[in-house]
Amino acid sequence: MHAFAKRLGLRTDPTIFFVSAGATILFVIALVLFPKQIGDAFAAGRAWIVTDLGWFFILGVNIWLGFLIWAAMSRHGHIRLGPRDSRPEYGNLSWFTMLFAGGIGTVLMFWGVAEPISHFSKPPLPGVEPYSDRAAKDAISIAIYHLGLHTWAIFTLPGLGFAYFINRYDLPVRVSSVFYPLLKEGIHGPIGKAIDIVSILGTLFGVAVSLGLGSSQIAAGLNALTGIGDGTVVKIGILAVLTVVAISSIVAGLDKGVKLLSNINIGMAVGLMVFVLVFGSTLFLLRGIVQTFGLYFDNLFHLAFWNDMLADENPKTPGWGWQGSWTVFYWAWTVTWSPFIGLFVARISRGRTVREFVFGVLLAPSLFTLIWFAIFGWQAMEFDGIGAAARAAMGEQAGQLSQAVSDSVPLAMFAFFEHFPFVHVVQGIAVIVVAIFFATSSDSASLVVDMLCTGTPTPGPVHQRVFWGAAEGLVAAMLIVLAGDAGLSALQQVITVVGLPIFVLVSMMIPSIIRGFTLEEIDHVSIGKRPDLEEF
Repeated sequence: MHAFAKRLGLRTDPTIFFVSAGATILFVIALVLFPKQIGDAFAAGRAWIVTDLGWFFILGVNIWLGFLIWAAMSRHGHIRLGPRDSRPEYGNLSWFTMLFAGGIGTVLMFWGVAEPISHFSKPPLPGVEPYSDRAAKDAISIAIYHLGLHTWAIFTLPGLGFAYFINRYDLPVRVSSVFYPLLKEGIHGPIGKAIDIVSILGTLFGVAVSLGLGSSQIAAGLNALTGIGDGTVVKIGILAVLTVVAISSIVAGLDKGVKLLSNINIGMAVGLMVFVLVFGSTLFLLRGIVQTFGLYFDNLFHLAFWNDMLADENPKTPGWGWQGSWTVFYWAWTVTWSPFIGLFVARISRGRTVREFVFGVLLAPSLFTLIWFAIFGWQAMEFDGIGAAARAAMGEQAGQLSQAVSDSVPLAMFAFFEHFPFVHVVQGIAVIVVAIFFATSSDSASLVVDMLCTGTPTPGPVHQRVFWGAAEGLVAAMLIVLAGDAGLSALQQVITVVGLPIFVLVSMMIPSIIRGFTLEEIDHVSIGKRPDLEEF
């Protein structure tokens, strides 16, 4: 395989590259030949996972978050993620925009209106009246719980492992390197290669699902603007354009491509948020931002450990009902991104301390997420009518946005902007923001997958990088075809199944990091130099 890879002009580990590429191609072929059978298999797998293992996802993410806080606050927090004399390569603003655009910007655009409105109109907690004050408060709390500290804990844990073992000890840029204290030289053998292959495939599927959601949202926006429709053909056409944009950025590289797109797009997203704040109910939203901080922290502990244990007692929500479709889906989807986001964040965080890394990656995006949901979520719910008196005064306008979200989740953001001036201009800008967010996710993922194959922080040849960008687009196109009219629910089935092995893999990073920290402390005290890996 080494000779064949050389003839193709590849700079990669042949086993990792060809097995990952071959598995991807085989999956695409299988989807073409047996779409129904594969769809049924994913549906059955998801049903088993959310029913029998949902508690495992809920508990696991809480343990991850607790471990990260401990690591930052402990005596290990001063450890620098790189050589001891290293300093950060990127300023704080560029660092934040890059990790944000690559990580969660896509999700905020998709769910910023849809999730609060969904919980507002259909409260998941028992005994809560739809459209009530309590429903509004719970809706905001749940939305931020899903996309705040816990989501970023899923990204931060592998990111910390990669930054520690790769940046500090010059191990290969691969997921398997995090397990050196446990596997030692086994990271270069079959077990290590299997870890890297699973991570690559998980990343491809996670990003492909996101590209599928993004294509659906852009199609909904363009349909609202032009009436071109939002069927499968339109979605695949949009996906093709997104893939071309992503590949162009891949060719340009990290600093010129991803950094430029990230900085432009975060500015546009902030502009949309300020627009809603200024042209919406400004005083109401300012008060809402302040109150949302209290709501989030007041409800965080309860929501973090709530796992819908009485769902089976309710005939309307058998088998983990609501939480299987929301929280477990979120954690499974997010964890498929974690190798890619973790390596990406580690790459741009070289030289920062453990404490700076953990609190920066956890808190800065979570703060932005809270403000985003406070502005978009509260304004959306006010448009729908909060409380019986407000809804009675609104007449037929009450509940229109909830109905739009119920009809089409991807349309939520664009239906929301219909309540504002300059509606077509703002909707057009929103389409551009969504498109760039998804393009930056794709090109970031392609660059990271390529690093996983090369094992170095520098990308491989251009055609090698382009292959992974095209592969992501192709898998996403096949998933769109597989989803068909089922849309989001079909994509949820795929990503929940794919997320389970990645979740187990990331959980095993905790004992490995602790082992590394332990040796760091012993070696630092005794000889005051970088720990020797051979001591593991």
